[in-house]
Amino acid sequence: MVDVEVIKEGEPVKETKKPLAKPAAAKNKGRQGVPDNKKKLVKRMVDLIDKNSIVGVVNMRGLPSKQLTNMRSQLRANVTLVMVKKRFIKLALEASKKPGIKKLEEYVKGMPALLFTDQNPFALYKLIKKNKSTASIKGGQTAPNDIIVPAGPTGFSPGPVIGELGSFKIKAGIDAGKVVIKEDSLVAHEGDEVSTKLAGLLTRLGIEPMEIGLNVLAVFENGEILDKKILDIDEEEYINNIKSAASESFNLAMFIALPIKDTIELLLSKAHSEARAVAKEANIMTSDNVGEVLAKAEAQANALKAKVPDAPAVAKEEKKEEVKEEKQTEEKKEEPKAESKAEEKKEEVKEEKKETQSVSGETKK
Repeated sequence: MVDVEVIKEGEPVKETKKPLAKPAAAKNKGRQGVPDNKKKLVKRMVDLIDKNSIVGVVNMRGLPSKQLTNMRSQLRANVTLVMVKKRFIKLALEASKKPGIKKLEEYVKGMPALLFTDQNPFALYKLIKKNKSTASIKGGQTAPNDIIVPAGPTGFSPGPVIGELGSFKIKAGIDAGKVVIKEDSLVAHEGDEVSTKLAGLLTRLGIEPMEIGLNVLAVFENGEILDKKILDIDEEEYINNIKSAASESFNLAMFIALPIKDTIELLLSKAHSEARAVAKEANIMTSDNVGEVLAKAEAQANALKAKVPDAPAVAKEEKKEEVKEEKQTEEKKEEPKAESKAEEKKEEVKEEKKETQSVSGETKK
């Protein structure tokens, strides 16, 4: 459970009246005559500072008792929260021998309290923030953070509100009969006192800059001061940044072919695929691509066959034409021979007639 102590000056031991200082001692600004209960309080706080690895400064101003009770039930780790006056906190920080702890003095503001724990400060801040609730700011209150009026439509109808917005340098216009804020506008810095007029405008806009809950201003850890801007981490954005960095690193490693644990399998697979592609393009048969190469050759043969489907018939016709031409040539060659034979035959016939006539003439004689 949380150990919350609200120690006022003079409690739990009744405070004795401070003895009147002698005129000669009035100029001495030492701590003579400090009651024992205050000395014990400061000593106890110094012991807590030196004992715990995490020391935080919390502003309790504006924290209702109901909220404090809720925090007691939520913070179940070993957390000690001591609320005392500012001067006792500063005395304890100055008296501590922990190196660098005095840097926390500048964060002792409002109604301060010291938080002591050994928990992770980021996890602790997250839990405290989770139990906060928002509320409208009132005139005269201090802005807990930079107050920004976001761009976008409002529920206001055109009228004097445009001039009211302009008085705080908020750029506004009219769209679809409603006042529209054109761009994000910073109306108050952290620590500025908010006027009643600005507080009323923020309430009408539905902006609730106040947070009800423990306001952790800063935490001391290992000699370093972690203020709330550092402690307040957007986990989703942080995780997305890590994922993005991991993805970009992986892509870079793949691009430069860096063989590491995360890329080696993909790089080998990529190299194997590229080698197969080169072998296929060059028609180099391997045990891996022999089927593909043969399939490619068969496909090319089929494609060629499809382009000349009547090749055998054409060759046959050409053969016939060649035979015909040869026959005709032979016939032409045979014609002179035939004519020659016919002439010879005629001559033979003539010779035979002559011989016959000659024989018959001799017979008559």
